[in-house]
Amino acid sequence: MKKNVRISAFVEKLGANPALALDPRYQGYFTCFNACQYYEAHDVLENLWLERRDEDHHFFKGLIQFAGAFVHLQKQHDHPTHPKHGRRMRPAVRLFQLAAKNLTPYAPKHLHLDVAALLRLGERQVHAIEAGGYEANPWKPDHAPQLHLLAR
Repeated sequence: MKKNVRISAFVEKLGANPALALDPRYQGYFTCFNACQYYEAHDVLENLWLERRDEDHHFFKGLIQFAGAFVHLQKQHDHPTHPKHGRRMRPAVRLFQLAAKNLTPYAPKHLHLDVAALLRLGERQVHAIEAGGYEANPWKPDHAPQLHLLAR
């Protein structure tokens, strides 16, 4: 099964709020992110990003990078002594920084998202990682951040 077909079927199962009039893949990103399915969030939005070369291209790219940073944090949390996964703090910081670069022009709000709040969340993660000497992981599954779309 081709990746596009697989992603489309996956997004259909997630359901979307038609009242928001937003692409179901964009909405699916938040559903996956809030379920700590960061890799899936990345994949779902990447599917949209690859077909769009418009004014939202860098916005979607930043959200993909943001989810990617959480993939690193989650893998490090789940496998802290693994040779590869144990060293994911620096790549996570780098992705948070790249995400901020791509998302900042869209602040304070864009496509029903409080971009300014998202940027602050990323900054807090980077600060906690740096303060812990790239050894302490601020991500915990029972306190995982949630992202919510605004009604307006």
